[in-house]
Amino acid sequence: MPPRSSPTARQQRLGAELRKLREQSGMSAQQAAALLGVDRTRIPNVESGRFGISPERVRTLAFNYGCPDTALVDLLAAMAQERDRGWWEEHRGLLPPALLDIAELEHHAAGLATAVTTHVPGLLQTEEQARAVFDTAVPPLPGPDLEARLALRLRRQEVLDRPVPYEAVIHEAALRMQFGGPEVARAQLEHILEQSERATVTVRVIPFAAGGFPGAGQSFTYVSAPVPHLDTVQLDSSHGSILLDADMKLRRYRGLLDRLRGLALSTADSRAFVHSLAQDL
Repeated sequence: MPPRSSPTARQQRLGAELRKLREQSGMSAQQAAALLGVDRTRIPNVESGRFGISPERVRTLAFNYGCPDTALVDLLAAMAQERDRGWWEEHRGLLPPALLDIAELEHHAAGLATAVTTHVPGLLQTEEQARAVFDTAVPPLPGPDLEARLALRLRRQEVLDRPVPYEAVIHEAALRMQFGGPEVARAQLEHILEQSERATVTVRVIPFAAGGFPGAGQSFTYVSAPVPHLDTVQLDSSHGSILLDADMKLRRYRGLLDRLRGLALSTADSRAFVHSLAQDL
């Protein structure tokens, strides 16, 4: 099988986790390759995500690395077994890989929690709002690129149809941004209220009255995995999406998310707040 030219974030994560286990065991890549009876270059290529690996070999390596976490090993083996192309692959070559990585992350998530300060979360945006947001890009997006990004964003929202808990902590500033004008903004607020009625969706608002808070200048999503060790933080930036998975970073953003929850209104008060904003438009 030829090496992958562009491994996905999930494929890279599998390799990175195998590398962590190997390094924790004190075993060299050459020793690991000997366990599998493969060329010594195979292990670095697997750990970079450029080469795939069978579930059986994942289990063999984990056993010899002395990994005691059976839940983690089971999930890594399941990741290695994935062969189906996700729906997001339809957009490969048309959109930046980082956007497809976000869709892949959401698809496999056991839970999602996002905190935003200037934009309504993509999973809660109406088509009109999303189009208006994309229209503000500098330089302007070519028509086909804009339509492809819009199609991806709307398709990603299907994750809300699954029994996956989704929490959105939204700052008042994001709710007051009138992308597309008052009518689009009002419809967006009404859409948030509708989505918040789902059993799996929680929307909480941080009002201006809460004052300043840590992390106010960034938006992020905490993607929970079936095994906490495989959680991921996805950051939005002007240069694109950034994925973090180091234990220290995960702890930091779990703590930040808890701080933001403490500043936010209750779910009932948040609904009343959003309703009031919609009525004022």
